Amino acid sequence: MANREHLALLKKGAVSWIEWRQNNQNLVPELGAANLRGFNLRGANLRGANLKKADLSGAKFISAILSNANLSNANLQEAELIYANLMGAELVDADLRGANLQRVDLRDANLIGADLRKVNLRKADLGNANLIGANLRNADLREANLVGAQLTRTNLSEADLVAATLCHTNLTSANLHEAELIGAYLYEAQLCQANLSRAHLSKAFLFGANLKEADCYQADLRGTNLSKTNFQGANLSRANFQGAKLERVDFGDANLQGATMPDGTIYRSNKL
Repeated sequence: MANREHLALLKKGAVSWIEWRQNNQNLVPELGAANLRGFNLRGANLRGANLKKADLSGAKFISAILSNANLSNANLQEAELIYANLMGAELVDADLRGANLQRVDLRDANLIGADLRKVNLRKADLGNANLIGANLRNADLREANLVGAQLTRTNLSEADLVAATLCHTNLTSANLHEAELIGAYLYEAQLCQANLSRAHLSKAFLFGANLKEADCYQADLRGTNLSKTNFQGANLSRANFQGAKLERVDFGDANLQGATMPDGTIYRSNKL
């Protein structure tokens, strides 16, 4: 439960809150389960605050400091968090549907099981963030940084990852069905058993990526750099490789039936 004094100070306004935080730097703001729906918290210092299960839907956290805050199970639907600092924050099972997180700092944040459907994460920094089992269906992740992030079993179906950086990212068993990955950087990314059916990866960089047993049915891989990529046991039927770089690619036991090869020919055999 929220501390009544802390909640009253926060609602009193920015000046009172800043002064209180400066004089009580060692105290953790206790705002668990608080109702701050639609509240304007622009630039507020909520570093390390306990906001677990709080109702923050529609709230404005533009440029707010929420590093190491606990927002697990919080309701952040339609919240505005542009330029907010959420580095190291706990957002386990948080509801962020439709929230605006453009250019937000989520490095090292824990978002296991979070609902991020239709979230705007354009140019956000999610380096080393934990998004295992999170739902990012239809999310906007254009030009986002996901280097080293954990996205195992994450739902990224129909997500926009154009020009996103995912090198060394773990996408094992992730759902990327019909995702937009045009020009994305996936150097040595782990995509074992990932669903990339009908995904758009034209001109992406997948040098050294691991797509063992991945489903790439009808995937668009035109002009993609796939050098040293592992496609062992992958389903590549009807995939489009026109203009792609396939140097030292491992196609062992892969299904290439009906795939369009770099020279434009259609592959008719099931063995390379």
